[in-house]
Amino acid sequence: MRTYFPKKKDLEEISHSWYLVDAEGKVLGRLASQIAKILQGKHKPQYTPHLDLGDYVVVINAEKVKLTGKKEKEKRYYHHSGYVGGLKSKTVEDLRKKHPEEIIQHAVKGMLPKTPLGRKMFKKLKVYKGNTHPHQAQNPQYIELVSSRPDIITSVNNSQEGA
Repeated sequence: MRTYFPKKKDLEEISHSWYLVDAEGKVLGRLASQIAKILQGKHKPQYTPHLDLGDYVVVINAEKVKLTGKKEKEKRYYHHSGYVGGLKSKTVEDLRKKHPEEIIQHAVKGMLPKTPLGRKMFKKLKVYKGNTHPHQAQNPQYIELVSSRPDIITSVNNSQEGA
C-alpha cells in the first residue's frame, strides 16, 4: 500500500468552498474544534498536513455561543502590552458585551497549528456577531455542526436550568 501524495494537477482541481455556521446555542469548544478541522481541510480525502487545503468558514450569531459551567464569569483572557505592569485581562462576560467575535476567534486560533500555515488558515475564518454577513456573493452553504456527544450537552443544560 502506498501513501497518497497530491500531485500539482490534483492541487489545481481542489477549490476552497465557503461554509456558513450558526453559533447560536452551540458549546464554544465543540464548535471551535469542528471549525478548526474545516479550516485545516481534515474533512477532505486529499488532506495533507503541509498544504492549505481547507475551506472558508463564516460564523454568525457569535454573541449567542454557549459556555458551560462558570466560564462566563471566571474564564479570563490575558494579554500584555510589553511594558512593566502591562498585564491586562478581560472576562468572557466583558468580551461578550464589546467584541463577541473574539471569543470564537480565540478558541479556533488555539486549535490551529502555530506556524505560518496556521496563520494562513486562520485568515479564512470570518466571524460576525449578528445574523448578517457581507459574504453573500461567495454563496456559502449552510452546515449544521453537530456535537459528537449530545447527551453531555443536554445534561449540562439541564443542570444549569435547575441552578
